[in-house]
Amino acid sequence: MAQKGSMKPGKKNKAEEPELEPLCCCEYIDRNGEKNHVAACLCDCQDLDEGCDRWITCKSVQPETCERIMDTISDRLRIPWLRGAKKVNISIIPPLVLLPVFLRVASWHFLLGAVVLTSLPGLALWYYYLTHRRKEQTLFFLSLGLFSLGYMYYVFLQEVVPKGRVGPTQLALLTCGLFLILLALYRAKKNPGYLRNPASNARSLSSSQTECLSRDGQEKTRGLPSAESSGSLSNRTPKDDLRGSCRVLAGSPAKVKEDWCAKCQLVRPARAWHCQICGICVRRMDHHCVWINSCVGESNHQAFILALSIFLLTSVYGITLTLDTICRDRSVFTALFYCPGVYADYSSALSFTCVWYSVIVTAGMAYIFLIQLINISYNVTEREAQQALRRKTGRRLLCGLIVDTGQYNRGFLRNWHQFSTLGTRPCPHPAEDIV
Repeated sequence: MAQKGSMKPGKKNKAEEPELEPLCCCEYIDRNGEKNHVAACLCDCQDLDEGCDRWITCKSVQPETCERIMDTISDRLRIPWLRGAKKVNISIIPPLVLLPVFLRVASWHFLLGAVVLTSLPGLALWYYYLTHRRKEQTLFFLSLGLFSLGYMYYVFLQEVVPKGRVGPTQLALLTCGLFLILLALYRAKKNPGYLRNPASNARSLSSSQTECLSRDGQEKTRGLPSAESSGSLSNRTPKDDLRGSCRVLAGSPAKVKEDWCAKCQLVRPARAWHCQICGICVRRMDHHCVWINSCVGESNHQAFILALSIFLLTSVYGITLTLDTICRDRSVFTALFYCPGVYADYSSALSFTCVWYSVIVTAGMAYIFLIQLINISYNVTEREAQQALRRKTGRRLLCGLIVDTGQYNRGFLRNWHQFSTLGTRPCPHPAEDIV
């Protein structure tokens, strides 16, 4: 009888729940939980009306109003789709519109090209620091990178190949390089080594360990060195210690330094870190890369290096083919700085502008690639190198270009062997890493 009585309220509540009507391709549920339509994207926006009125009357618009306007626009920017309109990230749109416009304007005259090509890196850096300061994820750089690859390849097919200087084999090699870049980026976008918090870990902790992890970050485990005495081994700042304290489990058989992350509520191994942009801990975190909109960690670091190397080879090869076509009988380096008559033809001017844009991007990626090779050779992650520079610890060479913390450096060959085996098997920790 008790079971029957418990079943009746459930049936009654189920009957009282209103059935949701299926959405058509142009309808969606907005951020307020109400049904809306794509055609009404400009309706009932009081913040936008207020902002326009203040702008017309030459009055300043409050930053909070601008944020609400951007949130409304991002929520209403959707495309029709099956079972409801899909939301489009607004950060992917500017590269699709601005990049072709800027490059074509830069092709009109040499001075315009110099102004546009020098301002593009500045705009990209400004947007990077703006989003990095707010700790926000953005698809702007991923969209810019992918669209740049596609647009450079399109210009190459439309403007360079018809001139007859590029053979089928050379075009096939360039096309294969482009596809290999996309495959490496797809692999680098996968799980970088996120640390999850399974329920079994919480059950396996003993009562003493649970009490140790739940205490304030300043109290140290008895009989073990403190975080301050470990120096650069802790790689923590006083601000971080307030958020999550460094802990060593007394019952751990490996006796390896482990951190307790208060945000993820888990014990992270050495060299793991919490990414404030992704909002999750990453195993052996190197850095958060905006070009792939993901972290570079233990599981995707090799794919990240592979994508950089393939991109550099393909980009240099494409630049060489283009300059050999539009500036004949000149070396690549000479044609890059001196190519007379290139602005007499708009097709050649556009190709030359795209070459210089590719050179700027390639130079930036080559710098990132060089830093990565140096860090791997010294077995230092980018996060550890930046912390060593801020705290003025470790050994620095070439004005900080080379940073050796000395914590995990086991020699050139052993460091590269450890990098080549990342993600395949657990790396044994030497005695020097035990805290």
